[in-house]
Amino acid sequence: MNPIQIDLNDYIRTGEGANGASFNHKTDPNIMMKLYLRNFESARTELEMARKVFALGIPTPEPGDLVTDGERMGIRFRRIEGKKSYSRACGDDPEHTEEYAREFAQMCLQLHNTHVDTTQFENVKDKQYKWLEDNPFFTDEEKEKLRAFIAAAPDTDSAIHGDLQFSNGIFVEQDGVRTRYFIDVGDFCYGYPMFDIGMVYLCCKLNDESWTMEQYHMSNAVAARFWDAFAEEYFRSPLCPIEGCGPKADLAEIEKTVRIYAGLKTLLIESCTHCPMPEFRAVLKESILK
Repeated sequence: MNPIQIDLNDYIRTGEGANGASFNHKTDPNIMMKLYLRNFESARTELEMARKVFALGIPTPEPGDLVTDGERMGIRFRRIEGKKSYSRACGDDPEHTEEYAREFAQMCLQLHNTHVDTTQFENVKDKQYKWLEDNPFFTDEEKEKLRAFIAAAPDTDSAIHGDLQFSNGIFVEQDGVRTRYFIDVGDFCYGYPMFDIGMVYLCCKLNDESWTMEQYHMSNAVAARFWDAFAEEYFRSPLCPIEGCGPKADLAEIEKTVRIYAGLKTLLIESCTHCPMPEFRAVLKESILK
């Protein structure tokens, strides 16, 4: 895929994240664009993955072209007009947090009940092993314990988003009906859904208040309400793909396990930031590494 040269003057900047900025086309309402801030190859990799995920029938914005403004590389997608993320929705309308959380849980249940061709996607365990191997902040003994925990997790062919933040679920509402999509599927893979749910828990229960407000536009109290409603909807659903779950699931016991998988996100976060994350490592210290 060779990138198409674009003129950035044709676009309006609409937002910025850790890895890139988003833009809408000034005259074509069907086009939005994501430009990466640094790594050119990340755009190429994400586009390839986005096309494969879209072909699976998982609801995501339709991917288009690989583009460049001469300095950065990016991707054009079919724009979802009027979209709102579930994190922004809770921040703007906290009274309906539980409703939004249940909807997001239903999206996740649909995702995790999608079975993929394992020859086409990476195993989530292999991603974990790579992040662990590259991590300079754990001792060899700690790495061995973490590796053993990862290896013992169930092996499944469930679709895994890979970065299941509630800001990566969006919806558009028309005539009282919401159409929902997943975005940012560059880390999509397959495996045990708890690796995904750990990120939901981390976002809701393990961040400082200032970070939750800055990144997710809500207080920690609202984020905790989101988790409680999400867990009820997800783990007590008869469709929950995790063993031991269902209508009579013990949510307090399940949360103990979820916390460990949330702690494992330390591997991903530290690989991106190149800094130790003591607030997340504490979860591993109380479980796998105690």
